[in-house]
Amino acid sequence: MRALGIEFLSVFGMPPVEFVALAADVGCRHISTGLESGPSNPLGYPPFSLRDDAALRREMTAAMRDRGVSVSLGEGMNIRAGTDIRDRLPDLELLAELGAERINTVSLDPDPGRSIEQFGVLAEAAASFGMETTVEPSPGLTIGDLPTALDAIRQVGRPDFRLLVDTMHIVRSGSTAEDIRALDPAVIGYIQLSDAPLTPATPDYMTEAMFERMEPGTGELPLVDLLSALPGDRVIGLEVPNRAHAESGVSPRDRLGRCVEAARGLLARV
Repeated sequence: MRALGIEFLSVFGMPPVEFVALAADVGCRHISTGLESGPSNPLGYPPFSLRDDAALRREMTAAMRDRGVSVSLGEGMNIRAGTDIRDRLPDLELLAELGAERINTVSLDPDPGRSIEQFGVLAEAAASFGMETTVEPSPGLTIGDLPTALDAIRQVGRPDFRLLVDTMHIVRSGSTAEDIRALDPAVIGYIQLSDAPLTPATPDYMTEAMFERMEPGTGELPLVDLLSALPGDRVIGLEVPNRAHAESGVSPRDRLGRCVEAARGLLARV
């Protein structure tokens, strides 16, 4: 069976130990995580900080050990104008302490050259803690599509700086399954799976991406073709935040359990 995970964005600030239990309960062996609860919290969870709370990190680590769950992706290591990623080295150390296999980055810095320089610094620093780095192209960001991401990977020039393929972002930025199939599989480090309409549901792309994604197989993305083109041994993180469902009272286990079942159904067709 393909290794599935639940992504941090999908649980809207659920506390870490509860998140680990949820992933295990719906049959997933992986999660992604940031170091603090995010800004969207429709279910009213108490805020947390893995950065500031060493006891919580120990509790999360114990829960992962007990439930057979690991951190497949560390989130939040993004490039920003006016900041230096070197200042985030303590956060990298904490993600490594949690057992993260890799960290993900995007660039919010409009300067492409500076973004590339910071990517290289980040990848080298992550490697010093035993983690690889992925870069995630997303419409509207400095690394906005597949060709730009591949150019960044080429310029950074490290085998541990690889591509994260988010199915919504890849299709919406104009790439196809054939474009993915043409890649060297070694350049792909991680996969995030969700569904969406082919035509944007809202003019604000980031709002849709963060709060309105669809259960795999219920939208219009060519998911079977994409999954067929992607390497078969990469973790697939289910990034399916749906705020409307959460606010309507559908439990996290029901919401995400259905997504796991849907993903398994798609993979059975690959």
